[in-house]
Amino acid sequence: MSARYVHAMPYGVKPLGEGKARFRLWAPDVDSVSIECDTGHTSTMRALDDGWFECICPAEIGSGYRFRLPDGTAVPDPASRRQRGGDVHGFSVVTDPQAFEWRNGAWQGRPWQDTVIYELHVGALGGYHGVEMVLPHLASLGITAVELMPIAEFPGERNWGYDGVLPYAPTDAFGSPEDLKSLIDTAHGLGLMVFLDVVYNHFGPDGNYLGAYASPFFDGSVHTPWGAAIGVSTPQVGDFFVHNALYWLEEFRFDGLRFDAVHAIGNPGWLGSLAARVHGAVGPDRHVHLILENEANQASLLGRGRFDAQWNDDFHNALHVLLTGENEGYYAHYEAPMPKLLRSLQKGFVFQGEPMGGKRRGESSAHLPPSRFVNFLQNHDQVGNRAFGDRLTTLIDAETMEAALALLLLAPFVPMLFMGEEWASRTPFLFFTDFQDEDLRKAVRDGRRREFEAFTSFGGEEIPDPNDYDTFTASIPSREEGAGEARRQLVRELIAQRHKHVAPHIGDATAAGAEAVGDRAFTAAWKLGPATLTLYVNLGDADVTIQRPPSASAAWLHGDAADIASVSRGLLPARRTVACLES
Repeated sequence: MSARYVHAMPYGVKPLGEGKARFRLWAPDVDSVSIECDTGHTSTMRALDDGWFECICPAEIGSGYRFRLPDGTAVPDPASRRQRGGDVHGFSVVTDPQAFEWRNGAWQGRPWQDTVIYELHVGALGGYHGVEMVLPHLASLGITAVELMPIAEFPGERNWGYDGVLPYAPTDAFGSPEDLKSLIDTAHGLGLMVFLDVVYNHFGPDGNYLGAYASPFFDGSVHTPWGAAIGVSTPQVGDFFVHNALYWLEEFRFDGLRFDAVHAIGNPGWLGSLAARVHGAVGPDRHVHLILENEANQASLLGRGRFDAQWNDDFHNALHVLLTGENEGYYAHYEAPMPKLLRSLQKGFVFQGEPMGGKRRGESSAHLPPSRFVNFLQNHDQVGNRAFGDRLTTLIDAETMEAALALLLLAPFVPMLFMGEEWASRTPFLFFTDFQDEDLRKAVRDGRRREFEAFTSFGGEEIPDPNDYDTFTASIPSREEGAGEARRQLVRELIAQRHKHVAPHIGDATAAGAEAVGDRAFTAAWKLGPATLTLYVNLGDADVTIQRPPSASAAWLHGDAADIASVSRGLLPARRTVACLES
């Protein structure tokens, strides 16, 4: 069924037909605004109540426009759907959102329990069209959701995406809005959901003009790592981001959103309202999923009608320390990792109100099912925020990595892979930008070096300059020859077992015990409907004894014949994960 979609909103431009368009801007700090089009047309906008300005004037689809402030500053539309040439300082473009005809208009998404996420950077995979070409491969693995790192327009040609300044404009560096829609439409035809990482906690440092005419966008009484917090408690500001969420879900048909670092928003009440408004607007027929990144571990935000799940950094951090022995930076909070990892496997968060770094962190999460937590071995942060972008693949041996992958993909949490992980990629994922201002380039370069100089493992080597083109190209994932195909086959087999035996039950799974059986070995179990899933995990270099081996009637989900026979006798081999179901 073909269809066309548009999200109606009070911001930005709305084509009216017959070569005209309505323009709106919220600019409460100024008493006049004019509009300029690249056709030469200019108009003074009409002042409305509460800081709004409006103008209906000649503007064809494809024409450029910008707003002129009383001091002479020309600014882009903060709700721009597209920027001419990707220039965050330049003309916004009048677009026709309904020009794209969707082939898979009947798509309603997939239930959350089906979710297996694959996080990727669009630019590193060749732009929107490049990602579209990768989709059949991902579908063949059993991936069900592709998560795009942020795509809001940023300065320059390359960026992680977290320096975006125009949150409604998909960056031209990756292709056109129609290219993005084609990617999503193709994904839906393959049975894949597409999620988008959105950033509502700050704007990037170059190209953000809101402070010049709409200062209530920022709350100077609350500070974040990027400066003043976003003032979401102001209705016009909060609504700007609610509309943005709905814009991506309705106009681009994304199936879900991942909200970046919401602890830096500092307003859980607004977050709850955002979730309620989104669910209310999309209705009960579509499967739309909302995911948090939240250092505050606020379990109260998770649940039906709220947010589906949270990225569980606690699981990653405890497991990473167990695997690598690293204990600097935030990993210092996860020393003696085994009890913390077992707590995460049984109760979700490690920190549920206990002190961390001198203050209490988190809320009780033991009542939540495993489906409320997204687990991962790697992601853009955990790889890219290392000085040299080291993947876990380069830090541990292949057998241990495969045992960890089996834990990730068979445990009843929602698993996430990072691009290239299925090929055993060893390519680094580095932090990269393309700021045009030399002072800003230097600040980013120097700040990156200062960030790591206190680490004993740093060793004084030169950190790759985030602004260099080579830093970006070095981050394009490659597959490992030989090992890559074997890893791909393993991932496919694990995901297939997950879909068949584990995924249908994760919404009501309950913990059934976990215990250490060695320094780096443990068992963990969950009730899945009428059966009990048990994972026998040994991430160490020596075989360990199991006091309670599985019964003779166990149905085995993972492990070769020799490993299964060994576990049945009570001996768990080194660098192995073995899984079974027992009734």
